[in-house]
Amino acid sequence: MGVSKETMGGGGRVTASKSKLELENKPLSRVPHTKPPFSVGQLKKAIPPHCFERSLLYSFSFVVCDLSVAFILYITTTYFHLLPYPFSLIVWPVYWFLQGCILTGVWVIAHECGHHAFSKYQWVDDLVGLILHSALLVPYFSWKISHRRHHSNTGSLERDEVFVPKPKSEMAWYSKYLNNPPGRAITLLITLTIGWPLYLLFNVSGRPYDRFASHYHPYAPIYSDRERLQIYVSDAAVFATTYLLYHVATVKGLAWLLCVYGVPLLIVNGFLVTITYLQHTHSTLPHYDSSEWDWLRGALATVDRDYGILNKVFHHITDTHVAHHLFSTMPHYHAMEATKALKPILGEFYQFDDTPFYKALWREARECLYVEPDEGTSQKGVYWYRNKF
Repeated sequence: MGVSKETMGGGGRVTASKSKLELENKPLSRVPHTKPPFSVGQLKKAIPPHCFERSLLYSFSFVVCDLSVAFILYITTTYFHLLPYPFSLIVWPVYWFLQGCILTGVWVIAHECGHHAFSKYQWVDDLVGLILHSALLVPYFSWKISHRRHHSNTGSLERDEVFVPKPKSEMAWYSKYLNNPPGRAITLLITLTIGWPLYLLFNVSGRPYDRFASHYHPYAPIYSDRERLQIYVSDAAVFATTYLLYHVATVKGLAWLLCVYGVPLLIVNGFLVTITYLQHTHSTLPHYDSSEWDWLRGALATVDRDYGILNKVFHHITDTHVAHHLFSTMPHYHAMEATKALKPILGEFYQFDDTPFYKALWREARECLYVEPDEGTSQKGVYWYRNKF
């Protein structure tokens, strides 16, 4: 039987008279590592101009919506004790997951503020971002600065800020002993639960520096002299939130605080790490050393993912990340339209993987361990993921 194909870029879906299983098992092609035949200016012209417009009122509507749902979910917890056993216990995990998802959406909006994608006013973006991120125990300005540098150096083995893959020669001695199902399970468990706090505190999985680096340390090498005051402000805001939570715990009890706030925050952190990891970790994505890297190729070394209904809950940070890396000041509510406009020009430079995120997380943990250049090629500055020790 003949097969008709309709390709939507290198990672697009293929329309064919094949079984669903065959389509799911079809591997994605590598993203080209050569210089693209288009410029950033050409990409921007392909996007409708209104996609770059930031509406303060419309942006705030998402804040109000998310916080309202979060508040309603919180109110429901006051009635859990009225349910008969065991339903009074079963509803708590449901609350934790739903609240974690909603607060991840709040996190994404704060992230937009850090990119100046919330409104036309920088002070509004910083104020909203500082409040929302601090409420989730994130040092707003500290992370805004390091994340901006990530966007400026995406795909660079020397200068990218987070989830920087290592060559095989630099892997820890114990890595090969974790290259098995139990080892991967333990690694993922640690990464998803305490990976985010470890990155903020000790720069774990971040770019190596010549001295101690922490998002809470104003004199860390991550920051310049003119940025240090902002780090103090971020620390003060997180300290104020922590102090408030301490007083809540003294009134309501630590168990109540952990159930209502602590566990959902743990889920937020887990989703944050999952989303970020999967956006930049895929066997088809190249990484570059200084001899090959340039900004556009680095920005294209990312992949859009499908999280189902959570795409909308997470304000499409999951399935429009390629467009976000190209134009980070674009508000999330225009990113889907912009992505559709970009696909025809990006072609095989656009990567989309619709593997369920929980399956993709396990697969990438198995297949993407370190990076090495292809053997027998002149492209020595282009690195690809490997999994064999």
